[in-house]
Amino acid sequence: MSTDLGTANGTEARELVHFVTQQTRFSLLTNILQHPEQLPSMYELEQLNPSVSAATVYKHTQKLIDAGIVEEVPLPDGERRQGYPWKFYGLTDEGRAFLEEHNLLAAEETLQRIYETIADKPEKMVKYENAPRPATR
Repeated sequence: MSTDLGTANGTEARELVHFVTQQTRFSLLTNILQHPEQLPSMYELEQLNPSVSAATVYKHTQKLIDAGIVEEVPLPDGERRQGYPWKFYGLTDEGRAFLEEHNLLAAEETLQRIYETIADKPEKMVKYENAPRPATR
């Protein structure tokens, strides 16, 4: 599924829309969009998808990376802290443009408000939410 998102023809674009709207992948994109920094760690993605195994979350995140929709954003070596995540996942510029073009970002602000209301987050998740994030976004 390696398509240049900016030059996808009609058939490729439809296939990519179908690809990203698969339930688990779309849930992961929703999680990224609703995250306060739009850069959740793998642990946060796993916690937000309790009905899916950690291996499945990882596999589908990798598929989104391979498709050019999501990118892995590492924290620079000098900013990493023991006990905190250092790899985060966010939309690529091309991925955001593709989702916008196909009206898949319409609920972005609503998703962020919903995320803010999640109660009873595990202590580790709150810690990870507050972990340093790369400043490149």
